[in-house]
Amino acid sequence: MKISAVIIAFNEEAKIADAIRSLDWADEVLMVDSGSTDRTLDIAGELGAKVIVNEWPGFAVQKQLAVDRAASEIIFSLDADETVSAELKAEIIALKAGDKLPFDGFTVPRASIYMSREIRHGSWYPDRQLRLFDRRKAGWKQVVIHESVEMQPGASTGALKHDIIHRSVDSVGHHAEMIVRRYAPLGAKASYNLGRRTSPLKIAVAGPSAFVQDYILKAGFMDGVPGLFIALFSAYHAVLKHMMLYEMQHADESAAD
Repeated sequence: MKISAVIIAFNEEAKIADAIRSLDWADEVLMVDSGSTDRTLDIAGELGAKVIVNEWPGFAVQKQLAVDRAASEIIFSLDADETVSAELKAEIIALKAGDKLPFDGFTVPRASIYMSREIRHGSWYPDRQLRLFDRRKAGWKQVVIHESVEMQPGASTGALKHDIIHRSVDSVGHHAEMIVRRYAPLGAKASYNLGRRTSPLKIAVAGPSAFVQDYILKAGFMDGVPGLFIALFSAYHAVLKHMMLYEMQHADESAAD
């Protein structure tokens, strides 16, 4: 059985080599780049990846393009800031020895590295992602944020045991910037498009609710100071998303007057 590994990238010269090297078990590594201006393209080519350049259309659309352009029907999707752990590699190689996948798709747990610590609690773990799948039975759900692979009705799903390693956050400042520039505005837009609305009361309770959920109910405190920071940023994200949503709906009300 052959598996194509697919990645999307943009200016990932610091991380792309580790991602591609962790895919040395794949029969093909295909990277779709949205116009990197650093050495991402050169590094990927030097490591033997097939490279396609495509103007940025959005996360889900770009990821589906990578799936569609792959040579194999069986796909493993990896982000540029992720790597396959040695244990997960062995697990996938064992599957490759068979004639076909025992399930149409597999979820994989994802362990994030934050402040030099592997996070094992809170809302960040196990953070299962459907990443290994038969593209004839699945595809990327077309949403503006938190894109994910969606299995077709009747398709079967299994679970792999070992982790993808995720290194998305470089610093506390980078974490704050990601929330302000990407996650909060895209989350507010997604909620708005779904017809969801907020209120001053919802804004007031969003932060404390998110903190309690992440830090206490999901045992984020077990991850020490990094767990505390993650829970605080979760609260910040929740409040900012609601504030941005309120701004959108208030603009509608003003326009209607």
